Amino acid sequence: MAWISLIFAGLFEMFGVAMMNRLNQKRNWQSVVLLVLGFGASFLFLSYAMKTLPMGTAYAIWTGIGASGGALLGMFFYGESKDWKRVVCISMVLGSAIGLKLIS
Repeated sequence: MAWISLIFAGLFEMFGVAMMNRLNQKRNWQSVVLLVLGFGASFLFLSYAMKTLPMGTAYAIWTGIGASGGALLGMFFYGESKDWKRVVCISMVLGSAIGLKLIS
């Protein structure tokens, strides 16, 4: 269950990052509320996962999902570069997160 919570934490982290971009585009209270809810849910799921998983592993995977997911969201929805070098770096981050899962 902790791993599922950690995945949800990463997904809410991605949502929070997307809402940061929305807040930069639209300065309104809905964007602020969605931003706070996204990051709040992310921290809630992360804290639940850390009751079972080692802190270093949980944090590394959470940040890996958030960073990779944020980069992918930028590439697919916000017109950021899809250069092969970026894709390789994102793959390395995800590969590291999978490696941590396999040895934990």
